[in-house]
Amino acid sequence: MNFFKDLKVGYEAGRIEAYSGRVSKLNNQYWHQEIAVAHIEDASSKKNIDIGLVGYVCDEGVKRNQGRIGARKGPKSIRNKLGKLPIHHTGKKIIDFGDVICLDNNLEDCQKALSKAISKLIKQDVLPIAIGGGHDIAYANFNGIKDAIKNISKNKIGILNFDAHFDLRTVETAPSSGTPFNQILSENDTVSYFAIGIQQQSNTKELFEIAEKHKVSYVSNFECETFSENLKRKLNAFIKNVDYLYITIDLDGFSSAYAPGVSAPSSLGFTPHFAYKVLAFLLESKKVISCDIAELNPDFDTEEHTASLAAKLIDYIVQNA
Repeated sequence: MNFFKDLKVGYEAGRIEAYSGRVSKLNNQYWHQEIAVAHIEDASSKKNIDIGLVGYVCDEGVKRNQGRIGARKGPKSIRNKLGKLPIHHTGKKIIDFGDVICLDNNLEDCQKALSKAISKLIKQDVLPIAIGGGHDIAYANFNGIKDAIKNISKNKIGILNFDAHFDLRTVETAPSSGTPFNQILSENDTVSYFAIGIQQQSNTKELFEIAEKHKVSYVSNFECETFSENLKRKLNAFIKNVDYLYITIDLDGFSSAYAPGVSAPSSLGFTPHFAYKVLAFLLESKKVISCDIAELNPDFDTEEHTASLAAKLIDYIVQNA
């Protein structure tokens, strides 16, 4: 595991056994028949990869944020559902590069490991999709993007977060799943942040003040009933002002009717239909450089509805990327 030397972190390469499903007598019809697996060290030797999946097996950040732990089991559940989906992304090569695994509550090293994996994939012109795990995945993903494009002159990153929460808490003793965007904005001058689905009852007045201080753009959950022309104008302005887009999806932004298996469920969230519309709009810009999905907690899922939603979101991103 030389790739992650000097980091106290676990790693498992991609395993085809993580995917299963119906077997078709025709050509490959399902994800489990088509997806390839590899070690992250081999990414540079693979040719013509379009999408790279990386799991983030960590809920230490959720624990520190006093949330319901269990998100470390998210990547396994998502892969299980993903393998069963039919394929409609013709001509795209997708490789699962396995999991970085938090050891001994060492969130920081797990984040650094994911950042290295994300950076490596981007440098190989691969679109990473990271699978969490807590929303502290965002700090790791962002830093991987930042490292990959640090020598490019036009490198302004715009973060588009689907979420009920700003996740702008200040780091008091240690970072958590509630602090990633405060960390990012405090450490970087040129980054822009747009949050979609913010719920007033899920964020303190202090967090709204922090958002104002950092000039964070956002729309509330009440503005997410439909993909309105007003929201399109706001997103267009945001997209035009950045060179790259990083999309991060916290599953607790969805209504609990669709996503009960999260650390902080709410009935007031948006619908999958809304998210699909916005995702298609963002991907049309051709500026998306990395994505992730966070906060699936299988321990609280109902009939695997949330895992199924997460898998279908990944499938939708792959089809439209």
